Formats: sequence, C-alpha cells, structure tokens
Amino acid sequence: MDFTLERVEVDDPRAVALRGILDLDLDDRYRDADADDPPGMAEERAEALAVHEDQVVATYLALDADGTALGHVMLRRLGEEWELKRLIVTAAARRRGVGRALTGAVVARAREGGARRVILQSGRMQPESLALYAGAGFTPIPVYEPYIATMPDSLCFERVL
Repeated sequence: MDFTLERVEVDDPRAVALRGILDLDLDDRYRDADADDPPGMAEERAEALAVHEDQVVATYLALDADGTALGHVMLRRLGEEWELKRLIVTAAARRRGVGRALTGAVVARAREGGARRVILQSGRMQPESLALYAGAGFTPIPVYEPYIATMPDSLCFERVL
C-alpha cells in the first residue's frame, strides 16, 4: 500500500472535510431522483442518514505519505447492529485499494467488538461503491431501519463475520 490508515476522532477536520465532499457528491447523484419528493421528505431522509457522534465506534482515514487524506469511513452502532457509514475515496485516490482497506478496517473493528455482521446502505447511483462492497464479500439484504420510510429503494448489504 502506498498509503496508511489512521484511526481518528469523528470531528477530525480532515474527516469532516471528506464527509462534506461526500455530501456534495451524493447530492449531485441523487438530486434528480429526489426532485419529486413530497414536502418534508428531504428533512426526514436527512435524519435517517444522520450519524450521531455517540453512535460512532471508529472513524478511519487513509492518508498519503504527505498526510493528505485520501479516504474516510465510519463504523457506528445502530441499535444492536454494526453499520459501515460514510465511505468516500477521493477522485485522485481511486483504484489504489483505499476503499478496500477502509472497508477492511471497519470489518476488523466490528469483529473485535463481537459483531456477527456488518451492514450498510447504498443506492443505485453509486455503482463504484456497489462493486467495492460486492468484492469485499457483502451480500444483499432487505432495506432496514431507519431507511425503510424515506429510502425504500436503497440497496442494503451485510457481511457476515
């Protein structure tokens, strides 16, 4: 690997910046698909997608040799479940194994914590993410809470540990 993984605090400025980039990217990808939502749906969806700091078990960054943040992922507790959240790999870092390494870090941490599986929610407008998850051993599962009401067409996955 020509990068390192570092566990950081959820409010690390580099992590916050990458989550901002992810938000912009997802907004671009889904804006047209969400254009006909009923009033209030955007706010409900935002709440379903929100990750509260007290739920976060671990936040990881992939860093280049010069300290540049290349990618980000979080592991959160969602009730009894362990959920992979907010995975992003910067455009400059794609096809270098960053996403695979970040996903592996989350799976390893969940396993250390006694998880029986790791779950995640994604969507059809993220084909590169879907390919990464399939390659990392995640298999489809039904949409789960809190996404059922606001994102019933989500594509959800699990990796059994």
